Amino acid sequence: MKKLLIASAVTASLLGTSTAFAAEEVNVYSYRQPFLIEPMFDAFTEETGIKVNVKFAKKGMAEKVKQEGEYSPADVLLTVDISRLKELLNQDVVQAVQSDVIDSNVPEQFRDSEDKWVALTTRARAVYSSRERVGELGDDFDYLDLAKPEWKGKICTRSGKHPYNVSLVSAIIENHGEAKAKEWLEGVKDNLARKPQGNDRAQVKAIKEGLCDVSLGNSYYLGKMLNDEEQTAWAEAVYLNYPGQNTHGTHVNVSGMAMAKYAPNQENALKLMEFLTSDKAQHMYAEVNFEEPVKAGVEKSELVASWGDYKHDPMPLEAIADNYAQSVKLLDEVQFDL
Repeated sequence: MKKLLIASAVTASLLGTSTAFAAEEVNVYSYRQPFLIEPMFDAFTEETGIKVNVKFAKKGMAEKVKQEGEYSPADVLLTVDISRLKELLNQDVVQAVQSDVIDSNVPEQFRDSEDKWVALTTRARAVYSSRERVGELGDDFDYLDLAKPEWKGKICTRSGKHPYNVSLVSAIIENHGEAKAKEWLEGVKDNLARKPQGNDRAQVKAIKEGLCDVSLGNSYYLGKMLNDEEQTAWAEAVYLNYPGQNTHGTHVNVSGMAMAKYAPNQENALKLMEFLTSDKAQHMYAEVNFEEPVKAGVEKSELVASWGDYKHDPMPLEAIADNYAQSVKLLDEVQFDL
């Protein structure tokens, strides 16, 4: 009996140790590429002792977490674009997070009103222009100008239905109304130099090759191209312009995060989420990916700062998300990608 009690005590001790060890980790599902976020996770582990386990995905995150249900190991979900954050809400796979730290670090514009997602970085939906044939567009330039006849045959863009462009259309609906947004889409389509195709970098390449003079593209791609030997010449052939400086401001989107609905390590998940909004992590994000910190007072990377300051559209991202379905409908109606 004495041996049995001793064995039971040892077993209980081992189980307790295992449980404690498991509690010192956090599981992340991420659309973000490993090199972008692993430095932050390493810093978090060094600071807290909590191990970060990451599962990377290119698509289907919301569906996967939904399918796993209450048995999902996911604690924190990382993604890009407000549309994908909204998708997590629509699939009911996230939970509200109450944190004074996060509320203090992240402006209200970049947080869900029900605390179910929070932004980590911002990126501008900019307009690239040919240095040789166009020059800088100036503060008077607005997104609506892309529909003017003077740009006939001079615009390149990726698919109108890509989330980056759908979000821009959603912002235009919010600022100018549905009828004006449809008119704008028709005008931009008429001005396209070619059928929408490729990614944002491919449009800059097309400008370098003389296929078009201006293109829509996220701001951080300029940094990526300047740091890629094969693409440096593309980047050096364009100016980066921030539209809307004399109107609503430049449309910005975000990368963001949410806590999974059935997160098994909620305490550690909250610690990670708070860390990712801290000065240290925000600065690391800015240096690695040429995005802009969402927390006020954190410096941009030197390269991004060299592109100049700009006024961004103060529209709550929730408004953009709410217009998403209508944006897709308008893109279909004008047959933008055909």
